[in-house]
Amino acid sequence: MASQLKQLQSKAGQASQFLSRHGTGYYKQLMEQNKQYVQEPATVDKCNELSKQLLYTRLASLPSRSESFWKELDYVKNSWKNKKDLHVEQAGIAALFGVECFAWFCAGEIVGRGFTFTGYHV
Repeated sequence: MASQLKQLQSKAGQASQFLSRHGTGYYKQLMEQNKQYVQEPATVDKCNELSKQLLYTRLASLPSRSESFWKELDYVKNSWKNKKDLHVEQAGIAALFGVECFAWFCAGEIVGRGFTFTGYHV
């Protein structure tokens, strides 16, 4: 246990040194590549304006997203009606999607409980 702790401390130290050497350069490069997205001057009013633009742009996209959702739902309904025509590949994809949804649900439950498992005590 103590040796693992020392290894962890050593790796954390190495990561810290790497970041201290290369972090500033990476930050400058990142900002240079994305300078077209930076608003000058960065004022509170400008930030409020941008947040409102984002909110109302997202709200404006809701009708098209809703339309896409209903089209997808109609496709699933039609597929279910014609389930005899389904291929194994399509059924596998649907099953994988169901398993993925269930896994996300389980992960959300675990996160919601503060990363604890029910009935498991340390």
